[in-house]
Amino acid sequence: MVEEDIEGILTERFRVHSFSDFEANCDLRGDLHDVVGHLKLVDGQALHQRPVLCTNEDSTSRKVMVHLQLKEGPVIKVYLWDEAAESFRLKFDASTATPTVILVTTVNPKRLGGKLCLSSMSSSRVFFDEEVDPTKEYLAWLTTNPYVTSLVNPVEVVKAETLTISEIAAFVKREPAQVAYFDCLATIDDVKLGTEWYYIACKDCQTKLNRGPTTLLCPKCGNENATAVANYRVELSVYDNDEQCTFIILGDAGKDLTGRKATELIDAYVQENGGDAAELEVPLPQCFIDTIGQTKKFRIKVTHYNFTSTRLSLTATKIVSPAKLPPKNPPLKTLPGTEVENTELAESSGGGASAIDDQKKAKRAKRSD
Repeated sequence: MVEEDIEGILTERFRVHSFSDFEANCDLRGDLHDVVGHLKLVDGQALHQRPVLCTNEDSTSRKVMVHLQLKEGPVIKVYLWDEAAESFRLKFDASTATPTVILVTTVNPKRLGGKLCLSSMSSSRVFFDEEVDPTKEYLAWLTTNPYVTSLVNPVEVVKAETLTISEIAAFVKREPAQVAYFDCLATIDDVKLGTEWYYIACKDCQTKLNRGPTTLLCPKCGNENATAVANYRVELSVYDNDEQCTFIILGDAGKDLTGRKATELIDAYVQENGGDAAELEVPLPQCFIDTIGQTKKFRIKVTHYNFTSTRLSLTATKIVSPAKLPPKNPPLKTLPGTEVENTELAESSGGGASAIDDQKKAKRAKRSD
């Protein structure tokens, strides 16, 4: 009986459709069709090194996400769920060579985050390279047209779409937990004080280091004598035309925003004030306060944490419209009193809080002109 089912599948007539067909039938409750193409990414991983697939017993393992380039050119995101995801993993891991071509049957076209994608159904089946006629034919076509594989750069495949704050919030609210990148145009309204604006990270993987008895330990690399580097972690209050939320500026985004590395700002403060960088409490540099009122395009990374948190706090990993580099060796200005809590600043006459308020008022007045 099983052999008869398999034979029926292999000889059935597949209904392979094009990108334009899927786009025309997007979000309509019509017939479900099949898709065939060559793999560009598997769970965000390029194929030049064999991707490692998640096998944990959690919600993440229910899904495999592939980026599929179709014969006519466009790349489309395909979500494989439950049995289809499990079938993909088993066949992928059992393949001696990394599979190139994939066919998925009965996929449902829909839009996620404004982009067309395909989602597997309970009846969907997955086939690779030499399993069925459509994959064999596509593989043969790919062999005679090898240039096609280089038409789309894997980096461009995951090029971020520009969304508003409210659209990102809606994406997090209605979509399954996943890692996704978006661009978001927002204006900086405030900089959070009273917290450290940098952390000590592993130079190799950028993970926050733990302090051991005599050395710094990296929990990710397992390095017990990790090389340390200062990385940005600054919380900004931002807004656009519809919403306001917190953007957490990490790593390179801080350099993009200020034009300087965190290490440079710390070293400059130490040179001006003397002492040991490890013992000094370095206040928030003035260059961050100077960004209040500026409008930037931020690259936002949405992670699984965002789908469980009740607070909309988004991580910015890059400024798409970077700051101009400052002149050589500019004097390092820091806001007096930023090393203490906001309440203390507000109560301090002539302190840093009033300086921020004055600067924010001036910049807001300038925007309203």
